[in-house]
Amino acid sequence: MLLQRILLSLLLLVLAGASSMAQVLTPTKLSTAVSQPTAKVGDEIELIVNAKMSDTWHLYATDFDPDLGPTVFAFTFPKSAAYAVVGKPKSVGSKKKYDETFGGDITYFEKTGQIRQRIKLLQPGPLTVKAEVEYQTCTDVDGRCIPGDETLTFGPIEVAAAAGTGAVVPPASNQSATSSASAGLNAGGKTLSTSTVAPTQPEPAADLSPTPPATEAQAAVVAPAASVTTASVGAAAPATDASGTGSMWGFGVLAFFSGLAALITPCVFPMVPMTVSFFTGGTDSRARGIMKALVYGLSIILIYTIIGVIVARLLGEDGPNFMATHWLPNLIFFAVFVIFGLSFLGLFEITLPNALVNKADAQADKGGWLGVFFMAFTLVLVSFSCTGPIVATVLGLAARGETIMPVVGMFGFSLAFALPFTLFAIFPSWLKSLPRSGGWLNTVKVVLGFVELMLALKFLSMADLAYHWGLLNRDVYLVLWIVLSALLGLYLLGKFKLSHDSEITHLSVPRLLLAILAFSFMTYLVPGLFGAPLPLLAGYLPPQSNRDFTLAASGGNSVAPLATTAANKLCETPLYGDFLELPHGLTGFFDLEQAKRCAIAQKKPIFIDFTGHACVNCRKMEATVWNDPQVLKRLREDFIVVALYVDDKKELPKNEWYTSRRDNKKKNTLGKQNADFQIVEYGVNAQPYYVLLNAEAGNRPLVAPVAYEPDVADFLKFLDAGLAQYRRQTQPMAAR
Repeated sequence: MLLQRILLSLLLLVLAGASSMAQVLTPTKLSTAVSQPTAKVGDEIELIVNAKMSDTWHLYATDFDPDLGPTVFAFTFPKSAAYAVVGKPKSVGSKKKYDETFGGDITYFEKTGQIRQRIKLLQPGPLTVKAEVEYQTCTDVDGRCIPGDETLTFGPIEVAAAAGTGAVVPPASNQSATSSASAGLNAGGKTLSTSTVAPTQPEPAADLSPTPPATEAQAAVVAPAASVTTASVGAAAPATDASGTGSMWGFGVLAFFSGLAALITPCVFPMVPMTVSFFTGGTDSRARGIMKALVYGLSIILIYTIIGVIVARLLGEDGPNFMATHWLPNLIFFAVFVIFGLSFLGLFEITLPNALVNKADAQADKGGWLGVFFMAFTLVLVSFSCTGPIVATVLGLAARGETIMPVVGMFGFSLAFALPFTLFAIFPSWLKSLPRSGGWLNTVKVVLGFVELMLALKFLSMADLAYHWGLLNRDVYLVLWIVLSALLGLYLLGKFKLSHDSEITHLSVPRLLLAILAFSFMTYLVPGLFGAPLPLLAGYLPPQSNRDFTLAASGGNSVAPLATTAANKLCETPLYGDFLELPHGLTGFFDLEQAKRCAIAQKKPIFIDFTGHACVNCRKMEATVWNDPQVLKRLREDFIVVALYVDDKKELPKNEWYTSRRDNKKKNTLGKQNADFQIVEYGVNAQPYYVLLNAEAGNRPLVAPVAYEPDVADFLKFLDAGLAQYRRQTQPMAAR
């Protein structure tokens, strides 16, 4: 039963994963340049914006219909007598694609991009041009979209008088130009961690005028007179979200159970009594033997934790984002997991060089406290063929989280790994309760081998989703997991043997229980081939947007609009309701102050939906979670819903404009004000993001906000927890 519990816990925890802490994301960095630093009155020059995006993020370009939904990269120039804007901005090296979500062609940049705006010089003298830009960056990996706005500076430009005259060209009214940049073109998988990218630096000069056709490689060329400015979303404090701490603890528990699993492998389990006898025998006193056992256990923890520290240092600040999103580390981890999985199945054995093991063993033979440390080091080396794959699994999962995760993972793993050696040395009589070594140890390796192969698919899937290779859609992924689960179940039932297996004379209860678990998991997966959402695995499977099988003739889940009843009747006509709407017939607001007034009047909590027109994951949440009858019932009857669009371009009346205390920039549109509010109040700039409020208690959340949560049950728990907290807050007030 011990074996069954350990393996069951390991399998469930491995699939549990960890969510990243909420954070302000800056996936796009902008720099500026001019096509020539000197010119004459009457000349036309180009203002150049160079964009650099984090891997898997896309910036919308300038040359597509702005009414489709995504934010077109747009300039706004102040009026000036020194220059005039000529024509529209141009995107250099952008890509074009039909987007099914928005029903039209969009253009976008990947990794790098360049936008150019031509101006005509009207007055002599030094000229510095400032322009407000708005843009949007999205990712295909998990559908997040980040709006951006900043002030860019171009120049200085030395403008000489026109040759032979010295006359000043009459001033012309300035124009504003628009452009757009793309991201998040298709629904993708989940990656919780991102990081900033260093601003693009000026490169050697090139002839940039007039604008020739350019390749993507040429799109990054700028003049030496470039004035570099970087995109900034502001330094906001992280949201008070318990998910980060919870995920840290959860990952530590996962690593601990991984250490327990490593103990019951053929390379480690037989060494427990052998090692314990060293500390309990000999001429040392019992007290000294116990002290040596403690040092031995601490040495194991130290060695593995040092490995975690080294990995954390190698990752650096940008490491987690690179590991989570770039194709190279994902493919490397995929290959490593497959190799270790095949090794566990008995195809070959992975061992460290004998010379390294022998040197460590020679140091251990010298005795003393240093010898105890080298005994621990020798155990780590000798057991590598069994522990290496498990350590690699823990580090592979840790590398996709925060930088501290590898240290937490290795500490949890080593704590479980070292604990039995220490405890059995202190209480040697416990050794009698250990099961004997035998063929069951190889069974453990085989089970872990199947788990390794299943986990490998996640890494391949992340690269496939991010780069649109089309190798591993949802159905292929599910078929492979179903086959692996079925093979594991058949193996546990003794229907076939592998190379290192001993003869099975009878089927033990633990093997039977594990076989039931494997076949149950397989059975759970099968409906996913026909469109079932499989909410327990929503974060680990590719999205449902690309399936080969479906039982639904319509191919989707539609929900009839809800009638307006007393339960969802609004207190006043919603502002911006003439061009904004909520899904599934829900009624609500698009202005928080309106929502607060109505919430106080109806004595309900507020449900804030930070969303965006170009937010793919927002649409997925609405289509797969909000359409659940229980979710809709709660949103309709128990909450005042307010959708705050962070990318809407509606310009507000001047008396509603303000300068943000966060970045000292003017916020004059609905989207800018909503985005600023989200960052200032909650330290988050990604969507979707859901917050529950008590209108009479300020903007402090009732419970920890949530972001993309495809599990309907978990989303319902979030809503119910917020509602319960609201009632606890308001009932004492009503009683008074």
